[in-house]
Amino acid sequence: MRHFLTLKDYSKEEILEIIQLSIKIKAETKSKVFKNYMPKQTLGMIFEKSSTRTRVSFETGIYQLGGVGLFLSSNDIQLGRGEPISDTSRVISRMVDMIMIRNDSQKELEEFASYSKVPIINGLTDKYHPVQLMADYLTIIENNLEKDLKVAYIGDGNNMTHSWLMLASKLGFDLSIATPKGYEVDKDILAQALEFAKISGATIRTTNDPKDAVKNATVVTTDTWISMGREDEKEKRVKDFDGFIVDDILMNNANKKAIFLHCLPAYREYEVSTEVFERHSEVIFSEAENRLHAQKGIMVWLDQQRD
Repeated sequence: MRHFLTLKDYSKEEILEIIQLSIKIKAETKSKVFKNYMPKQTLGMIFEKSSTRTRVSFETGIYQLGGVGLFLSSNDIQLGRGEPISDTSRVISRMVDMIMIRNDSQKELEEFASYSKVPIINGLTDKYHPVQLMADYLTIIENNLEKDLKVAYIGDGNNMTHSWLMLASKLGFDLSIATPKGYEVDKDILAQALEFAKISGATIRTTNDPKDAVKNATVVTTDTWISMGREDEKEKRVKDFDGFIVDDILMNNANKKAIFLHCLPAYREYEVSTEVFERHSEVIFSEAENRLHAQKGIMVWLDQQRD
């Protein structure tokens, strides 16, 4: 049995295998062919943090695979508050076939997984957002950019940045990360990515200069400057992130065929200009849709790995 907690647990071959499965299932879905890959299976969906895309994509996805989604909000269950995580995991995993968790703590997610009898999927934590990266890479392939791929991430050194580090270091493509001083990526995660890069051949660079990071990039991406739970830091962050907006001036330093990706929600005139967002909106919303298809691939692959 396998879990999907972070891409660091996966080999290049496994990541690409899941991507190819996602491509296959997406093609079937677009042709209105809905195969019962997971008939009558229940996906438990535990949300400590709200989300538009995560709930809709997982609930729709499991339904299209022949199963059903069970939504549990923070009012229904609270990891680590009251009942021990170990007990919650051992109870719920006896009643459902797979569990997706979106919470504040990678540590708690991993503790939950250690007691679970069924596969656990990371829907987002403070450290990683691996399902989003699978959707992003699926989008990159659909735009024929996987060859000689150069990704530039501009913004906060957060869970998205950490996930890009894992994906790049596993698959072997170039990644440049530009963050303001004081908002750099986690040093331990960066060190681990650099070790993986020695094997894959990835080139990973970090800088405080956005213009330097996007030079010749084929994919430029960012995330909100003010992540959920950091709203009280908005005024300071807006000031600190001055100069880190992805606008036409910055994009002019990228490859002429570069696309812009955003995991959403996007805040225009903060991390991205309205002009850049709207020019790349078709790709961005295809990226959002690909959450559905990538996660279906993940769920089916995990189901196939059961002992």
